[in-house]
Amino acid sequence: MTTVGILGGTGPAGRGVALRLASAGYDVILGSRDETRAQVTASTLLARGEGVVRGASNEVAAHCDLVVVATPWDSAVSTVSALRSSLANKTVISMVSALAREGKELVPLYAPRGSMAAQLAFALPESTIVGAFHHLPASEMEDLDSDLDADVIIFSDDNDAREEVSAVINAMAGLRAVVAGSMSLASAVEAFTAVCVSINIRHKAHSYVKLAGLKR
Repeated sequence: MTTVGILGGTGPAGRGVALRLASAGYDVILGSRDETRAQVTASTLLARGEGVVRGASNEVAAHCDLVVVATPWDSAVSTVSALRSSLANKTVISMVSALAREGKELVPLYAPRGSMAAQLAFALPESTIVGAFHHLPASEMEDLDSDLDADVIIFSDDNDAREEVSAVINAMAGLRAVVAGSMSLASAVEAFTAVCVSINIRHKAHSYVKLAGLKR
């Protein structure tokens, strides 16, 4: 079974992804700059499958077969740059969106290369970047008893990597993978995260993206 490392995984978004991956049978390394914090956080995540979540440093998480970047946007590039050699020749999933809060709304910020996925691709020239997990409510992801039924929009320039990530996502309870296309869509997909979060703040809800009219 593929092992999955989550860089910066102790936050709400990383925890939810870790828990649903482990519940799908994957062994997950929850990474952090603070290994003790990662271990304590991992001990609270009780998966409902044969997979497990263990806490470790980001360096250990980067050695997994598949790696997810769940750090805050402003530390994502520095985090992966320090792990470049460990991440070479691997698929790296970016769930990072650059956002800023203005009142009751979040607004998108645009990285110099147009998207955070593009920034990570530039920092990791020997890795394959796939964007996914942007529009999911963290609280619903972490609650395995929620009725989550969400679509996960995927983009990448590498078709094999898109299919690899799609298979992983489709194995996770409550999620369906939807391939949108290439990295040219990264900016639009990441920016839409601001819309999703702002709607949930305004309506005190935990809504998510569900696309009608698609065949499985």
